[in-house]
Amino acid sequence: MLEEYKNIFAKHVEHLQDEITSKLRELDPSINLVEDIWQREDAAGNDGGGGRTRAFTGDVIENAGVNISLVHGKSNPDFIKKIGGDGDEFWATGISLIIHPRNPRVPTVHANFRMIQAGSKFWFGGGADLTPFYPHTEDFKYFHNIWKKAVEPYGYYEEWKEKCDQYFVNKHRNNEMRGVGGIFFDQFNTGNVKNDVEMIKDISNYFIESYFPIAQKRKDEEFTAEDEDFQLHRRGRYVEFNLLHDRGTHFGLQTNGRTDSILISLPARCKYTYKYAPAENGPHFEMLKYYYPQKWA
Repeated sequence: MLEEYKNIFAKHVEHLQDEITSKLRELDPSINLVEDIWQREDAAGNDGGGGRTRAFTGDVIENAGVNISLVHGKSNPDFIKKIGGDGDEFWATGISLIIHPRNPRVPTVHANFRMIQAGSKFWFGGGADLTPFYPHTEDFKYFHNIWKKAVEPYGYYEEWKEKCDQYFVNKHRNNEMRGVGGIFFDQFNTGNVKNDVEMIKDISNYFIESYFPIAQKRKDEEFTAEDEDFQLHRRGRYVEFNLLHDRGTHFGLQTNGRTDSILISLPARCKYTYKYAPAENGPHFEMLKYYYPQKWA
């Protein structure tokens, strides 16, 4: 039964990648897509699966990646134990995406949904979170309310919202979040694989509704040089989190994943200034207070 549902979930992420690709083309008719089909070797030098990376650039979307993978094979038992499994083999499939718009009035968004088997254990993980650069608080409320609509029927919204607030955090910067949160879950397994697969499929289908209406509404707003400067600095904080703290980045690199596909989450441009701070009492100074847990939904 498990093998059947692993295949069902793998087909779902392929379909979701195609749907999100279509929405990106609709949002940004200028968009250019580079698609790569890649393979990997496992720790024993055998076939270890692979994936399909789609990298986007355009006038509205500065850079984006919508990637799927299905990887398997031998791995270091210490690593398998570290991620919560047993034995020396693993299997994983999922979709991971990041969208970095050009206009700083449009938020960056990230989402991923995955299924992992490590030895005798298997589980689901993922979520979605928003990283805005301008205090359009109605957008933050909209994003959170869509995910509340998606998850609350299953009884996990408050728990997963709190986990997101605690996970996407630059602990080395006084626990400042990289964005305004969303949902996050890991090691999820109720013991009913059929119900769990159907649930995660259902929830993941809300991504398009959660983000694209915001991007469509904001993509043509006028913006200032100060808006862009703030965006680039906040993207720098995004890079800090992804490289220092993100478990997905570490998992991909430690399982001999494709480095370019893993690091596609990074923005095309970012900025660092020693002791950076925006001008007081402006919209960007206001934005700083929202990078901490809030009740948006």
